[in-house]
Amino acid sequence: MTVKEITMPKLGESVTEGTINSWLVKVGDKVNKYDPIAEVMTDKVNAEVPSSYSGVIKEIVREEGDTILVGELICYIETENNQETNESSVNVIEQVDEATNVDQATDIESNNMRVRYSPAVVKLASEHHIDLNNVKGTGLGGRITRKDIYQYIQSIKTNVTKENENKPVTSSVKTTQTVSSKDSEIAITGVRKVIAENMVRSKREIPHAWMTVEVDVTDMVKYRNNIKDIFKQREGYSLTYFAFFVHAVARALKEFPEVNSTWAEDKIIQRHDVNISIAVAKENELFVPVIKNANEKSVTGIAKDIYQLANKARNNQLQPKDMENGTFTVNNTGTFGSVSSMGIINHPQAAILQVESIVKRPVIINDMFAARDIVNLSLSLDHRILDGLICGRFLKRVKELLENINEETTTI
Repeated sequence: MTVKEITMPKLGESVTEGTINSWLVKVGDKVNKYDPIAEVMTDKVNAEVPSSYSGVIKEIVREEGDTILVGELICYIETENNQETNESSVNVIEQVDEATNVDQATDIESNNMRVRYSPAVVKLASEHHIDLNNVKGTGLGGRITRKDIYQYIQSIKTNVTKENENKPVTSSVKTTQTVSSKDSEIAITGVRKVIAENMVRSKREIPHAWMTVEVDVTDMVKYRNNIKDIFKQREGYSLTYFAFFVHAVARALKEFPEVNSTWAEDKIIQRHDVNISIAVAKENELFVPVIKNANEKSVTGIAKDIYQLANKARNNQLQPKDMENGTFTVNNTGTFGSVSSMGIINHPQAAILQVESIVKRPVIINDMFAARDIVNLSLSLDHRILDGLICGRFLKRVKELLENINEETTTI
């Protein structure tokens, strides 16, 4: 028998570290090569680390919540002597997609994954006196995660609250009593920890400035509403307003490459490719997948990318390659009814554009009031790279493109 090291793999281009969200194994567990042993969060993707060998977990040297550099030791595994080391951690990640298809199917059929509780899950369940047999797992193969425990606890609290609300008041004393509750403490781990670190870094390093323009998208709204049903039948997915906004931004970025830049300390890099990062939320998690070469795509092509990336995010299928090489971010804040907001720039990009809600407003046209569909576009810019002049011209061009979208000018 031989004891070998398992190190933090490189989970994507430019990724230098990862945070262990949860261990999926404990000391003494037997694992097969490519079995997932830990959930790791980076600033680009949430991924499972596969075992480089078949064997028995000998020692876990890093705790949940630890942030570890790529290549650093995370655990020891005892293996048979005839096993060879993989060429690199990257190869493990590349091979695991094919290898785990068979392994996962076997695990799911035998229900092994469900009972492979992480130490954090066991500890949390014990603290709250929860029988894990009553918890439905949403992780790989039905495995129970900490998020499942928190949701189960919340469901119990909700049910108790409803029962209390439905109880009749039987005395005047009870009518004067107030229901008190204890504050909840939520550990800053996983996705929320990474988001917090990235936001602090962006605000600390980037001198933000802001601009907003008002855009009349009445013709665009009319055009989209006229074709959306036919489009859905033909393509199999919805034609959203957001696809038109991303398309216009991508075209404008090609005309104003200064905005499509990144800061590199001693130089500014103007990116040739226009890769649009979009924000996709999944419960309390936020992912920023990328529409590659957006300026070369039609509105239909962009709508398809938005649909596919959103589905991947919601089904935990995003890969590191889906999150890489973004050059500019467009955030659809209008989804939540926002009409004015200022985004924090996605480091190391030069700017982020907030697309707000489309709202009917009275507008004076030819000295007469008319109801028009109006949207605010709010740009946050890195003042080291950009200034008001270039950004004003950029927003003006985006405004022109959007206000000229109609059935006569646009082919989707």
